Amino acid sequence: MAFSDTLAPVNTTRLVLRPPVISDLETLFELYADPICNRFSAMGPPPSRESSTALLTTWIEHWQAFGFGYWAIADREHPEVLLGFGGVMNKTAEGLTNLYLYFRFRSQAWGLGLASEMALYSLGMAFQTLHQASVLALVMPANMPSRKTLERIGMLLKGSLADVPGQPPILVYELTAARFATLPKTQPAPTPFGA
Repeated sequence: MAFSDTLAPVNTTRLVLRPPVISDLETLFELYADPICNRFSAMGPPPSRESSTALLTTWIEHWQAFGFGYWAIADREHPEVLLGFGGVMNKTAEGLTNLYLYFRFRSQAWGLGLASEMALYSLGMAFQTLHQASVLALVMPANMPSRKTLERIGMLLKGSLADVPGQPPILVYELTAARFATLPKTQPAPTPFGA
């Protein structure tokens, strides 16, 4: 895969991954405002559509600047319906600048292994195309489904950051290029719904 290929939509086994566009705003706002999907978010629901617009604009600008970033994610059978967002993007958290893995899906897409499928493709791109030394992921301690997903794709708990005032420290997971090279390139078992 050439670096410029990351600008085009990508098909994985079950998913379509494409760069986000401003018309994805309604889906993004609904996803972030959904109390079920938002239960493990340290920041809480978005305060306004304007804040969701600012977030989406940041993602679009990252794509424009770097040629990769968080994808809008759909099922290959129904590419017009977005299931969520995720991928890898440059980010700084508590002074720690790195490539970060992120995902958030609608609750009806949980427990199917879709986050793992998207994450494994993203990690392959990060290490094999972008030649990154490591990828980090941030997760709330109570978010056991996401933690299990990160562990199933080979990420290891590295430490924690006091990222949001008044909230417990957020956990930092890491996967290095050297470790990724030793891992099997098969889809792990899905994290059971509600695990």
